[in-house]
Amino acid sequence: MTGPPDGSGPGLTSARTGDLLRDGTERLRASGSETPRLDAELLLAHAVGVGRTAIVAHADAPVGADAARAYAAALERRSAGEPVAYIRGIKEFHGLAFFVDSRVLIPRPETERLVELGVAEVMRRLGARGLVDEPLRLVDVGTGSGAVAVALAAALRRLNALEAVEITATDISDDALDVAKANAVAHAVGDRISFALTDLLPPSADAFELVLANMPYVRSDAMSSLPPATTFEPTLALGGGLDGLKVIGRLVDRLPSALADGGTALLEIGADQGESIVALVAERLPGWASSIEPDLAGLPRVARIERA
Repeated sequence: MTGPPDGSGPGLTSARTGDLLRDGTERLRASGSETPRLDAELLLAHAVGVGRTAIVAHADAPVGADAARAYAAALERRSAGEPVAYIRGIKEFHGLAFFVDSRVLIPRPETERLVELGVAEVMRRLGARGLVDEPLRLVDVGTGSGAVAVALAAALRRLNALEAVEITATDISDDALDVAKANAVAHAVGDRISFALTDLLPPSADAFELVLANMPYVRSDAMSSLPPATTFEPTLALGGGLDGLKVIGRLVDRLPSALADGGTALLEIGADQGESIVALVAERLPGWASSIEPDLAGLPRVARIERA
């Protein structure tokens, strides 16, 4: 067993995979990480340049000095609260790997429900319309890293339906759009998504049949109770005002001019906002229909708003 390489930091007493994992896990647990073992596995795998399963399966494998130093630096950043996704520069979402950094919100697993519903809605509409020359127009509002738009495009490509849609992705942040464009190119859909720097919806003469959005929905009084890692993420992508529906409400107000007759909007919401969003739609869009789609845990997750 070799001693710690220079720069490995306190607590890293070995250059064997298993020992580095043990020491790293202990350090992250002491720093308050909610998933210390998983974090250590991901960070060590990233430093070594292999998959997490290889790290777990080969506890006796030696780790080189450079990789050990990179791992130590990553542990230092994670101990300070920085999200693992930013340290690695990668977040898995809907079966795809997305580049992420502090310019964008880290994609959450619950948002995959929004993509699933979007794909199903597109396929339903394409099946109902038959042979039509005009593409089905849809927009991903507040695209951030591009996770929803890119995952949707990738899924439609697998279903041989990508050529039948026209996808627009918007964001108010130019920095976020740079990340989204990079992810679209990385997944070979850069030529299938149009990106627009705009507040919510782009000015357009043609209405959209489908609007998707994962807008900020955290209530102001809940911001301070979020996990420490969220302090590294853009506040613009999290804060939803006093009731969490400030930005979502602005988008709802824009739907009459943006959504085609018979069109559908799918808006991700907080687990405690199901009744609130239904009431908001009833007040601001009389005659429109709204319902709530649950996530896998049975919690309210996506508001479905339909124009008659």
